[in-house]
Amino acid sequence: MKKFIPNLLMAAVSFSSLEAMAATDLVLFNGKIFTADRSQPKVQALAVQDGKVLQVGSDAQIKALIEAGTRVIDLGGKTLMPGLIDSHSHAIFGGLERVSANMEDEVVDLDELEKRLRAWRDDGKAKHGDVLSVAGMSSAYWAQSEALGKTFNSGEWASVPVVFTGSDHHTAWANDVMLKRAGVDAALIKSLPAAEDGTIGKLKDGNPNGFLVDAGWDRVASKMPAPSAADMLKAAQTAVSYNNSLGITAWMDPAANAAPGQPVFALKPTEKTVGVLPVYKALSQSGGMTAHVAALLVANSKSVPADLDTLDKVRQQFQDVPNLTLPGVKIFADGVIEYPAQSAAMIDPYSNSHKQGELLIDPKRFGELVSAIDQRGWRVHIHAIGDRAVRESLNGIEQARKDRQSGVAHSITHLQMVNPKEFARFKPLDVIASMQLLWASADDYTTDMIKPYVSALAFRYQYPAHSLLKQGATIAGASDWPVSSPNPWNAMAQAITRDGPLGALNADERLDRETMFYAYTLNAARTIGLDQQIGSLSAGKQADFIVLDRDVFSVDIKALHDTQVLQTWFAGRQVYAATL
Repeated sequence: MKKFIPNLLMAAVSFSSLEAMAATDLVLFNGKIFTADRSQPKVQALAVQDGKVLQVGSDAQIKALIEAGTRVIDLGGKTLMPGLIDSHSHAIFGGLERVSANMEDEVVDLDELEKRLRAWRDDGKAKHGDVLSVAGMSSAYWAQSEALGKTFNSGEWASVPVVFTGSDHHTAWANDVMLKRAGVDAALIKSLPAAEDGTIGKLKDGNPNGFLVDAGWDRVASKMPAPSAADMLKAAQTAVSYNNSLGITAWMDPAANAAPGQPVFALKPTEKTVGVLPVYKALSQSGGMTAHVAALLVANSKSVPADLDTLDKVRQQFQDVPNLTLPGVKIFADGVIEYPAQSAAMIDPYSNSHKQGELLIDPKRFGELVSAIDQRGWRVHIHAIGDRAVRESLNGIEQARKDRQSGVAHSITHLQMVNPKEFARFKPLDVIASMQLLWASADDYTTDMIKPYVSALAFRYQYPAHSLLKQGATIAGASDWPVSSPNPWNAMAQAITRDGPLGALNADERLDRETMFYAYTLNAARTIGLDQQIGSLSAGKQADFIVLDRDVFSVDIKALHDTQVLQTWFAGRQVYAATL
């Protein structure tokens, strides 16, 4: 034994020496570097070794690490920051839409819409099997459901299934051919349970008018032709490359066990409900996963704790896939607020219907479900648009916190309407506000399809980012792509100004740019459960970073909005370079 100890010491010394001798792979200096590490937020230079941050500091400190084999880059004063993180993105669905017919929320007259559908039919972009489908439709069209019917139920469309899907992904319009395929008729509407009342629009004679929302849309979506495996892989590749071009190196996919056509709002998962997870796995195996994906599994809103065993069986099928984690569960608490859908759950009834929307969760049992999720160490991420949905979501998380202090960060996303009584609850309950602040704009949506139908108090506190921040809430950046653009620079600028075509949407709720930079870096990393691995340029974390074409800390807001990413690096390897 006495002879063995020196050998152990010699081995330890040798290993230590080799570690010290390991070459610095990359040094970037002469930059304006934002680290998102509050102990050292701004530095000049960065050193990378084995795909991880070795050290940050001054030019002199980092240049001292340069060795014979080190790649050295002079940033020339350019700005560098951590790779950005989107805490709510249906990226593969976004990738599908980028290669398909898409109105991108533009509103045109029906003659022009018909002209575009005809062109997309002819070039194949609208073709999905025998169905013609156009995505990205503005909710403004749904008030014209009968007019849509007169155009797209006659002439050249009379025998062709046609579907227009809303940019919100909760609403759609389908012509009679498609409705018939889905079994949607007057008899079905008459037989709908109370919970689904209003999810299928109807004419005065009781027949459907084509408008669909949530559960109604699920019925038609389930009859849409499924994309091929090749189409799905292409969509994933498109999504990753597009996100990388925007500086995004990680995101949370909040419905990864749902595939196109599956009824996501009323999803009843089985262990075979794997959604887009096989696509992420195939992309990872091909070496194309140049982003971290935190994939959540949708649980039915009425799930009970025992149902989590089924979701765990899905999780076990996708363990140890590089750059893919499965940290938790997504639950829908309600729908959307815009007229005519009005399925968001509100405290005060809508002025036109005198209804409170649709609360999808059961307030009496929801806390039990959230606590069971928390007990497993999983995150819960809750879709809540209306103020009642937000309140009941917080109540559910509060039950979990009473049962135990797990340290697991949960989140609520969207948060379009939040009653002021809830602001102070986020911090003590450790609930992250995952917000799509690109939506915080005074425009036709807010003034025409929301304001006339909700209380003055609810309308005032739309996307109350500053009120939440003031009470200590953690704000995380999110896009909900393809509901809206995944461009984080557009969202940051909008969060700072809240300006729109019709003025500012409650200027008191504006945020500062540093808050938004943390929202898309360290805060978002914590939301997706990877803050120990990414989110800041701290020693030991993965070297995900971006180089920008301007100093985002000093440029005006218009210039911030137009920020371009010059380079994106993932694990110390350049994965995107702008074409200059």
